[in-house]
Amino acid sequence: MLYLSTRDNDLRKNSMDVIKEGISLEGGLFVPEFVPMIKEHTLMDMVEMDYRERAIEVLSLYLTDFNHTLLKDIINSSYNNISFDSAQIAPIVSVGDNLHILELWHGPTYAFKDMALQILPRLMSGSVSATGESKELVILVATSGDTGKAALEGFKDVAGIQIIVFYPEGGVSPIQRLQMVTQEGKNVHVAAVEGNFDDTQSGVKQIFANEDFIRNLAEKGKRFSSANSINWGRLVPQIVYYVSAYIDLIKAKSIEYGEEFNVVVPTGNFGNILAAYYAKKMGIPIGRLICASNSNNILTDFINTGVYDVRRNFYKTMSPSMDILISSNLERLLFELCGRNDEQLKDWMCSLNETGIYKVDEQTLKELQSIFWGGFADEEETSKAIRNTYNDLNYIMDPHTAVGKYVYDEYRTRTGDRRKTLLVSTASPFKFPGDVLKAIRVEKSLEEMDDFQVLESLSSIVGQPIPAGLANLKEKAEVHKTLTTKGMMGNTVKEFLGLDE
Repeated sequence: MLYLSTRDNDLRKNSMDVIKEGISLEGGLFVPEFVPMIKEHTLMDMVEMDYRERAIEVLSLYLTDFNHTLLKDIINSSYNNISFDSAQIAPIVSVGDNLHILELWHGPTYAFKDMALQILPRLMSGSVSATGESKELVILVATSGDTGKAALEGFKDVAGIQIIVFYPEGGVSPIQRLQMVTQEGKNVHVAAVEGNFDDTQSGVKQIFANEDFIRNLAEKGKRFSSANSINWGRLVPQIVYYVSAYIDLIKAKSIEYGEEFNVVVPTGNFGNILAAYYAKKMGIPIGRLICASNSNNILTDFINTGVYDVRRNFYKTMSPSMDILISSNLERLLFELCGRNDEQLKDWMCSLNETGIYKVDEQTLKELQSIFWGGFADEEETSKAIRNTYNDLNYIMDPHTAVGKYVYDEYRTRTGDRRKTLLVSTASPFKFPGDVLKAIRVEKSLEEMDDFQVLESLSSIVGQPIPAGLANLKEKAEVHKTLTTKGMMGNTVKEFLGLDE
C-alpha cells in the first residue's frame, strides 16, 4: 500500500515514511492510494477474535511495509491489560434495543485518543528503526484537551523522540490541564498558549511550514513529525474500533450480519468520524454517519450548506475537545468526495487560508449529504442530555458524549430513522466532573470544592470509583509552567530543544 497527498496526486510514499513525516511537504495530508475491502470470510472469522487480533487484520491491509511479526508485537504492546482497564479494550454498552454506546476511554488517560496514541509511538519507533532514520524526531502537538495527555503518555521516554505539546490557556478542563502539566518524562515538554485551539493549531502549522526552522532543525540532527490526527499513523488505528464494534454487535446478536446501523460521533477535528467513513468504505454496513457538534457548529453548517466559514464567534464550552473551527481532517474527506482532484482541493484550502471561507460544488455537497447528517447541541442541551440519560437509562456520560446523545435524539425525531445506532463515547465522565455533577444534581457548594472534592462527590453519587490515574493527580507536582503566545511558539520550541545554544 502506497500513499499520496491530498495536494499532490503524483506523490507516492510507503506507510513508514508517511508516519515519520506526519504531513506532506506541500501541506497536504497523506491518504492511501485506495481503500481496501475486508473480505466476508475475514469478517466472519473476526467474531472469535479479540481486539488485538482484529487490529492485526485491519492494520495489515494499510501498513503493508510492516512485517507481520513487527506489527503483531506493536499491537500486542499497545492494547493490553496494563494500559487498558477493560479486557475488550473498546467495550460496547447497550442502553436499549436500538442504542449501543462504544466506550473508547478505557486507556491510561481515559479518553478515546488513547486508542491511537498508545500505538502511534510504537509505529513511529518501528518505522525509525526499520528505515535507518538517523535524525531525532520532534513531535509537535496542538491539543484541545485529550490529545495532549494521550500523546505525552504514549511518547514519554521513547528513545529518539522529543514531544512538545501546546494547549490553549483556559481552553481545556481543569482535569485535562492537570494531566498535562504534571506529566513526567525526560523527553516531554508542555506549554500553554494565549488564545484558543485554532490559534494553537495554526501556530503549530506555521512552524511545520517554516523552511528556515526545518533547515535549522536538520542541522541539529532533528526533524519534525506530528501526533495529531493529520498523521495517518494516528488515524488508521481508529478505523479498527469501528470494524471491531460491528463484529461485537454481531457477536452479541444485537444486529444481524450485513444489517445497516448508524454511527453518531461527537467531533471537532473530524478525525474520529472520518475513521468511521473509511470503515464504511471498507465494507462495514454503516448507514448514516451523524456528525455531532457543540456550539462551535461549523461542521453542522458545512454539512447542511456546503459552505465552510470560519468567520464566526468562537465559544468555550463544557466539551472543550470540540472547541474547534478549523477541522483539519475534513480535507481528507473532501479529497475523496471530489474524486481525488488535488487541484480542486488546493483551491478550497487556499481560499480558506486567505479568506476564511470556501464553498464546495453541488456534486460534492450531494455526495457529502448522502453519507453525513449534521447537528449540534448548545450548553443547556448538553447538560440536559447528561441529566436525562442518567435519569432515564442509568448511564453517566461526559459532555462530549452527551453532545452526541442529544444530536442522536434530534436525528431520530427529524428523520424518523429508527435503525440501530452506535454512539461513540469519547471520554470518561470523571474527566469533566464539575459539569457532569452540575447536570445530574445541582450542588450549591460546588464552587467551594476543589477539583478532587468534585471528583469524590461525583463518585459518591453515581456509585463508581474514580479512575486511578485521575485520583492520584493530587499527589503530583506541576512541572510544566511555560506560557507563550501564538507568535512566540517557534521560539518556545527552540528553547525546549536548545536550538539556540
